[in-house]
Amino acid sequence: MNGIPGWHSGLASAFGPGHEDEDEGESDEDEDGDDESVDEEVNVEFEAYSISDKDHDGIKKLLQQLFLKAPVNTAELSDLSIQQNHIGSVIKQTDVSEDSDDDVDEDEIFGFISLLNLTERKGTRCAEQIKEVILSSCEKNCGKSLVEQLDTLLNDNSKPVGFLLSERFVNVPPQIALPMHQQLQKELAEAHKTNKPCGKCYFYLLISKTFVEAGKSSKKKGSNQEEKEELMFANAEEEFFYEKAILKFSYSV
Repeated sequence: MNGIPGWHSGLASAFGPGHEDEDEGESDEDEDGDDESVDEEVNVEFEAYSISDKDHDGIKKLLQQLFLKAPVNTAELSDLSIQQNHIGSVIKQTDVSEDSDDDVDEDEIFGFISLLNLTERKGTRCAEQIKEVILSSCEKNCGKSLVEQLDTLLNDNSKPVGFLLSERFVNVPPQIALPMHQQLQKELAEAHKTNKPCGKCYFYLLISKTFVEAGKSSKKKGSNQEEKEELMFANAEEEFFYEKAILKFSYSV
């Protein structure tokens, strides 16, 4: 598989304390060896690759953690991401040796980024489901004015809406986010230049996974600033998009 040149990222994970041996005859020397391994670190390098057919199941798995119980056809959405692989990338572990002791699949996906043009894909099941999920959530949590603005935005064919897909596993370092978004931006610019799918978007839509402190709620606060102060973002870089958004609302899942 050919990687996208220019960047990679490292992940350091500390091992926890080892289990004590039940054999009472274990030597002090072995115990010292166990102590030395407690603080050992393992470096894992990641690299970005173009999306391909074999990435379907991995992309679908990541999409399921985004939509959770929402009725969105993640299999179809994965297929569309593969069909338009002139944009987007997947993150995989690099330099996985065949004789490695670890049970590691060299094609396992740890994260991915892509974009679905909801206007271009109007009529496809997953695109319509995404719009329905977002609109229905807005109706349940927001006032009439915001609902009408969002509905107009999603249905104005003259101003295409791109739905940003950016997911990764929780143990993948956030440092990979910037080069992933920069690469996607370049690919979208090239798609626009060559008149390929997804190249023309006027608005961008994003679902961010956020958390609030137990006992507090970000709903129905007096101002956006009060709401923002309580939100903690699962993907830290998405706070930037929150700050720049012209429309935003929160809902529980």
